[in-house]
Amino acid sequence: MLQGHQTWIFDSKPVIAGSAAVGGPFEAQGALAKDFDVLHDDLWLGQESYEKAEKKLLEQACETAIKKAGLKKEDIQFFLSGDLINQIIPSSFTARTLAVPYLGIYGACASSMEGLTLASLIVDTGFAQNALVGASSHNAASEKQYRYPTEYGSQKPPTAQWTVTGAGAAVVSSKGDGPHVVAATIGRVVDMGLSDPFNMGAAMAPAAVDTIEAHFRDLNIDASHYDLIATGDLARVGHRIAGDLLKKHGMQIPEEKLTDCGILMYKDNQPVLAGASGCACAATTTFGHLINRLRRRELGRILVIATGALLSPMSYQQKETIPCVAHAVAIEM
Repeated sequence: MLQGHQTWIFDSKPVIAGSAAVGGPFEAQGALAKDFDVLHDDLWLGQESYEKAEKKLLEQACETAIKKAGLKKEDIQFFLSGDLINQIIPSSFTARTLAVPYLGIYGACASSMEGLTLASLIVDTGFAQNALVGASSHNAASEKQYRYPTEYGSQKPPTAQWTVTGAGAAVVSSKGDGPHVVAATIGRVVDMGLSDPFNMGAAMAPAAVDTIEAHFRDLNIDASHYDLIATGDLARVGHRIAGDLLKKHGMQIPEEKLTDCGILMYKDNQPVLAGASGCACAATTTFGHLINRLRRRELGRILVIATGALLSPMSYQQKETIPCVAHAVAIEM
């Protein structure tokens, strides 16, 4: 059901019946390591390329989520997934492995919550009993695509971020035990004229604030409705900007309630500059750490706002600015 201008309320409250997070060696040293189902000590994962390694991460996340939901892949009606690589090949090739009807999506680093929103809509409307959603990224694959040639080794500024090597997946079902997806707000594309690909947090922060404001307005609620509000991958720079913008727009969110997946992912002593980024940042943090906290009843209601910078190497070369989007999903026990 549409509520307000851009928010969907899911009347049946679809269930996240199972979820999983898979990570790489740097994530194994991070602050959320215990919330990953599988951790690898090799960026290659025994594969011939980083792109094939990313596909392996996503396959493992999907297979683990299905198993944790107590299902088989034959029970999944639809698979929705996205990533950062050209033509979303890790997602599409994972769909080939799963042999499940597939909807490929692209929302950059907002893909995880875009997928969760659409999967919840499909289940809520009765068009499926079980839908699988996934998202992935790989540090080396993303560096190769967006920073080529990586061998040049140029120094990055403090505003730059570290792409998470990992994949997150969740099974959204019409019945079962687990956290419920209750609402989602679809974000608008916001472009404030920034063009620096090493300052994604600053570019994405206005989109995150725009979606949070729309969510509160459409549902006639405020921050007190949630135990935790987490943006996707603004990291430290974007998180500070988002906090300032929220206050400027009259939305008072306590500092202890507003966090960011890009800040949560790694330890302070890891050399990640401003923090984490990538499709897997929000995906693994949500489908691992945050869902685990909900299941342990440490949290009752959360709002996850995944953020995405919708640029490409070509758009940057053509001197385009960076359009951004953010999608918010409300999850509760």
